[in-house]
Amino acid sequence: MKLVKLLANLGYGSRREIEGHLRKGRVTDASGRVLGLKDFPPHAEIRFQGEPLDPPAPLTLLFHKPAGYTCSTDDPGDTIYDLLPSRFALRNPVLSPVGRLDKDTTGLLLMTDDGQLLHRLISPKHHVPKTYQVTLDRPLEGHEGDLFGGGELVLRGEEKPLLPAKLEVLGEKEARLTIEEGRYHQIRRMFAAAGNHVVALKRVAIGALALPEDLEEGAWRVLEAEELGLVKGG
Repeated sequence: MKLVKLLANLGYGSRREIEGHLRKGRVTDASGRVLGLKDFPPHAEIRFQGEPLDPPAPLTLLFHKPAGYTCSTDDPGDTIYDLLPSRFALRNPVLSPVGRLDKDTTGLLLMTDDGQLLHRLISPKHHVPKTYQVTLDRPLEGHEGDLFGGGELVLRGEEKPLLPAKLEVLGEKEARLTIEEGRYHQIRRMFAAAGNHVVALKRVAIGALALPEDLEEGAWRVLEAEELGLVKGG
């Protein structure tokens, strides 16, 4: 792969823009030597405006999504890409959210350009659990655990029952719910079926990977290899 194509695939600009950056001396190696079109040192040695390059594909980010942002550039208003370096939205292959969180839902969101990983984590047949912390409008009544765990709950407008889900009561109006699929507004609709209303929803874990306590809302970092194992169950 040529240097221009590499930088373009990482989102640093179009190929024409990258050629301009090269002419202006903005791409160097680690020693500060200006690189040209025919140069191609190891990835780790390349610098763009003095900074190391983002990791190549496959790349997976761990992101703490705040409320008020959607997960798709097709939606109007603020998106999660507004909180990331602008080049991340231009990477090829594309960096996509692993299962969308709706605008008002916060918490753990993975973003990846690894198509196989994306499919594994969102496909119900792989049974990757996702755990949410739920705040409700009214007190729990005690029947919700059996309703959600029985594997017979059918949401309004659907015909196929939900997979069994695990409910952990944390307080009068607080609970944790672990599901193995991701239907449209699933948790909100589940509690609506139980006669309640979700007022706050936060994803706190995917697989065995918990949302880090020190990762503030809107912050992100590259997912470590051992963390990827927690997500995949390997």
